[in-house]
Amino acid sequence: MGLFRAADLTALAAARLTYDEIGATRSGPLPPGYAHADHSAVVGQGAEAFERAVAAVFDWRAQRAAGLRVRASGPAGEPGTVVVLTAGLPRLGYDIPCRVVWSQRSGPEQGFGYGTLPGHPESGEEAFVVEHRDDGVVLFRTRVFSRLASSLARLGGPVSRAVQQAALHRYVAAIRQAARG
Repeated sequence: MGLFRAADLTALAAARLTYDEIGATRSGPLPPGYAHADHSAVVGQGAEAFERAVAAVFDWRAQRAAGLRVRASGPAGEPGTVVVLTAGLPRLGYDIPCRVVWSQRSGPEQGFGYGTLPGHPESGEEAFVVEHRDDGVVLFRTRVFSRLASSLARLGGPVSRAVQQAALHRYVAAIRQAARG
């Protein structure tokens, strides 16, 4: 996938996820044997900031702000939605296929998690959650567990992890901007 051809969303709908711990980013400890990232940042204050941040999470704004192109078979809030994120130049990009594995659309914590599909440079899951705390603070949290899966990612080693960390920081910046209006 990538280089001169686009991943087929329909074909990916039937593909098996590339890991077994499906839904592990939703709650509880992240599974052993993977690199972990669990980051929370204050992005706003109050109900309006919460609603704006939630809307941004569910319209793929974090991914777009990280420089990724987004093609999805449905909404982020619907488990089973296939999303192909593409990094790089049009027609020369690298496709990063995922499937939404869980979603929470009500209450003081809302968000979703997606898991990796064949062709993704990593194997694991990533979650994007907005929390409206009792004191009015709005937090954006990302939870990730992953292993380098592709030859290119393993060859990149520390650079691959640095790219992932840079994307996580851009996600926070995008949701913070959305929460502010």
